[in-house]
Amino acid sequence: MTADVIIEGQVLLKVDFVDCGRGSGLRFESRDPADFRIEADGTVVAARTLQLSDRKGRSLEIKAKDVKSQEQWLVHVNFTQPKQVPEILFPRHSVVVKGDGSVNRVKRDWVIPPVNVLENSRKQFPEELVVIQSDKDKSNSLRYSVTGPGADQNPTGLFIIDAISGILSVTKPLDREHIPNFHLRAHAVDVNGNQMENPIDIIINVIDMNDNRPEFTHQIWNGTVDEGAKPGTFVMTVTSQDKDDPNTANGMLRYKILSQTPESPSSNMFTINNKTGKIITVAAGLDREKVPQYTLIIQATDMEGNPMYGLSNTATAVIRLLDVNDNTPEFTRETFHGEVPENRVNVIVTNLTVTDKDEPGTPAWNAVYRIISGDPTGRFSIPTDPVTNEGLVTVVKPIDYEMNRSFMLTVVADNEVPLASGIHRTRQSTSTVSIRVIDVNESPNFDPNPKQVKLEEGLPQWSMLTSFTAHDPDRYMQQTIRYSKLFDPANWLEIDPNNGRISTIAVLDRESPYVKNNLYNATFMASDNGVPPASGTGTLQINLLDINDNAPRVFPQEAEVCERPEPNTINITAVDGDLNPNAGPYAFELPNRPSDIRRNWTLTRISDHAQLSLKISYLETGIYELPISITDSGNLPMSNTTYLRIKVCQCDHHGDCVDMERIMAAGLGTGAIIAILICIIILLVLVLMFVMWMKRRDKERQAKQLLIDPEDDVRDNILKYDEEGGGEEDQDYDLSQLQQPDTLEPDLIKPVGIRRLDERPMHSEPNYPIRSAAPHPGDIGEFIHEGLKAADTDPTAPPYDSLLVFDYEGSSSTAGSLSSLHSSSSGGDQDYDYLNDWGPRFRKLADMYGGNDD
Repeated sequence: MTADVIIEGQVLLKVDFVDCGRGSGLRFESRDPADFRIEADGTVVAARTLQLSDRKGRSLEIKAKDVKSQEQWLVHVNFTQPKQVPEILFPRHSVVVKGDGSVNRVKRDWVIPPVNVLENSRKQFPEELVVIQSDKDKSNSLRYSVTGPGADQNPTGLFIIDAISGILSVTKPLDREHIPNFHLRAHAVDVNGNQMENPIDIIINVIDMNDNRPEFTHQIWNGTVDEGAKPGTFVMTVTSQDKDDPNTANGMLRYKILSQTPESPSSNMFTINNKTGKIITVAAGLDREKVPQYTLIIQATDMEGNPMYGLSNTATAVIRLLDVNDNTPEFTRETFHGEVPENRVNVIVTNLTVTDKDEPGTPAWNAVYRIISGDPTGRFSIPTDPVTNEGLVTVVKPIDYEMNRSFMLTVVADNEVPLASGIHRTRQSTSTVSIRVIDVNESPNFDPNPKQVKLEEGLPQWSMLTSFTAHDPDRYMQQTIRYSKLFDPANWLEIDPNNGRISTIAVLDRESPYVKNNLYNATFMASDNGVPPASGTGTLQINLLDINDNAPRVFPQEAEVCERPEPNTINITAVDGDLNPNAGPYAFELPNRPSDIRRNWTLTRISDHAQLSLKISYLETGIYELPISITDSGNLPMSNTTYLRIKVCQCDHHGDCVDMERIMAAGLGTGAIIAILICIIILLVLVLMFVMWMKRRDKERQAKQLLIDPEDDVRDNILKYDEEGGGEEDQDYDLSQLQQPDTLEPDLIKPVGIRRLDERPMHSEPNYPIRSAAPHPGDIGEFIHEGLKAADTDPTAPPYDSLLVFDYEGSSSTAGSLSSLHSSSSGGDQDYDYLNDWGPRFRKLADMYGGNDD
C-alpha cells in the first residue's frame, strides 16, 4: 500500500485464494480487527482512520480457514510510506476560436481532491502536505502563495508554502474539534507580480482521531421509581457527549452498568440500553422498607464500546424508591384509657399511637382515625397530630355526668391514601378507647331563662311580682341554693335569698330611661354551697303596660311670629310620655285670663295639631309667654297648662325675622346688646390712648438725645465752689419754682432787702428790670433764654450754682454746675475762667429748645 493516511471505511484490497475449486467453504479473519475488518468476500476495509507511520514495521495478518476440514492459511500485508509528496497542478486551458475571430480560453473541468491531515499529528513540523505546480513553470519563473484562514487570515501561520517549489506545509498540530477543515486558495504569479494562473481552491480536511473522552451531562443522576414496580418500568435516561466525530467510531458511545449498590435482593435489579442510556427495571422485589435507595455506576465508552481502543468515563445514578401504601397503620395497644370532667369541651381525653412502616410524612404514612361505634351522639372526634401521627381523642360536645358516666369507643386507623393493590388491613388496625366521665359541681340553672312577666306600670312599692327559682343539675349532691340580685339598673326590685320571690321596692315607671321597648331587664344569681361553689344567672324581663300617668306638653316650646299678622300662624302639637290611647288626640285651649290672651291670639285645632295666630293687626316686638291648656284622650284624661315662648319680631319680605331680632330671640335682650357695645367702645378708647402714649414717649426719647451730647454731659463736670449753703437748715426750698416761676404765690416771694443768713452781704441794691416769667410753664427753651438775658443785664447776679433741667414728669434729667458767662470772680481765690466756654453751649441749648413745646 502506498497511502500515507487511511480513512475509516476505506477499501484497501481484496484477498483472493486459489484453492483448486474449494473456495466456497472458506472464512477470512483479521488478526487486527480494531484497525481492519475483512468482509466475507475477502475485501479488506479500514476499521478506523490510521496513519501509516503509526504501523511502521507492522503487517496485517489475514487468516483463511476451511470450515469443514479446519485447515488454515496465513497471508501478511505490508504497508509502505509514500516516497513523494502528491502534486496539484493548475488546470490547463484550451483555446476556442469563435466565429468573429475572437479567442477564448476555456478551463477544463478539474475537481481537485481534498487534502487530508490527521489531527494532533506527532510528526516533525513543518510537515509537507502537497506540491502546487503550474505547467508554465518551465518557461517562466513563477512564485507561489496561498491565502485564506490558516494562512494569511486567523488563525494565521498554520499553513505555509515555498514560493519557489510550491510545497504546502502545516506548521503545527491541528485540532478537528476546533476547526474541522480549511479552505485555501493557491496563487501563481511571475517575478513581476503578474498573475499567471487563476487561483485554485484547496480544501484541507482535518481527520478525526480518538482524542476525546466521553463526558456525561451530569456527574450524578437522580431518578425515582415506585417500590414494587414491575420489570421493564422506566427509571431514567443518562446521556453523555463526545467531542469526536459522531459519524465515526471515535464518537459512537456505548453505555453499561458497572456496579449496583446494594446488591439486594439481586445484583441485577436494573439494566441500561447501551445506545440510548435508558435505565429500566429488570427484576421484581423492590421494597422501600428494606432498600430505600440504589446507587449505580454507569460507564460510557467510545469506539462503539471497544474496551481495548475506546476511551471511557463514568457517572453515578442514584435511584430512590418511592413509597406506596403497602403497610397498614397498627395500634400500639389494644385498649386506651382516658377520663374527662363533665361539661368540658375541646379537651383531649387520650392520645392514640400507631406504627406505620411507610415513609413518614407521606400520605401513605399519615394516619386517619375514625370512631365506628360507642359514640352515637357525636360527642368525640379524633384529629391527627401532624408531627407525631397520634390520634387526639377530643370532646366536642358537653357530657353530662348524670346522663353518661362512661364511654367505650371502637376506633379504626387508616391512611390518607388507599392501600396498595393486594394489601389488606390487619387486626392491629382497630383498637378500643375507654373513657370515664368525672362528676363536677355544676352551676344552678334558671328555667325559663329569661323569664317574662307582664304587668301595669305604677305598681306600688313592696308588691309581689313573681318567683324566679333555679334547680341544681347535680342530682347526686345534696346542696342548697341562695339567690341574690346581680343587675337592677333602676333599683326597683329585690329577691328573697331563700325562695327566689321577687318584689318591688319602688314604683315601676314605664317612661323610665331604663325601660327599652316597654321591657325592663333585671339579672339575678343563684349560688350553691358546693366545693367549689358554683353559680348561675337568670334574666327577668318585665313587660310594663302603659297607664295614663303623664300629662301632655306643648311642642315646640318656642316659636317666632311677625309683628304683622299676615301670614302669621304657628303650628303646635303636644308630646306625651304615655302611649295611645292614653295620648292623642289632644284638646288645645287658650285660658280666659288674662283677657288679652284671647283678645290677641286665636287657637284652631286641625287634625292632630293646632294652629296659633294673631287676631290683631299689629303686636309690639318682644317675647311673650303664652299659656296653653292641653288635655289627652286617656281613660281619666289628664290636662296640663304649659307656656309657649313666642318671639314677635320684625320680618323681611320672606316673613323671616331679621338678624338682630334673631339674636334677641336667642336670649340677648336690649341691655345685653348695649353692654356689648359699651365694652367695644371702651376697648377702642384704650387702644387709642395706648397709641398716643407710645407716640409721646418716642418724642421724649428724641428730645433727650438732642439735649444731652454724650461728649458734653454736664453730669461729668461737677465743679466745687467756696460758696456753701446753709447746711441742713438750707434744704427747705421748692425746686419746682425754677421750672414754673409764674406759679409762685405773691406772699411766698421774698421781700426786697431780706436775704438769707448765708448770703454775701450786699450794698445798696440798684433797680433792675424784673425778669419776666416764661410764657408757658413747659417751655424750657424759652425759660432758659429769658434767664440768660436777665443774667446778662444783672451785674450782681451770682453764678448759677445749680441749673436743673426737669422733664415733664418732674424728675431731674440733667444736673450741672453752671456759672454766668460774663460775671467776674467774686473772691480773690475763686477763678471762673474755665466756665467761659459754657456760654456758647448754653445758647445752643436755648436755640434748640426755643419755640418747641416738647
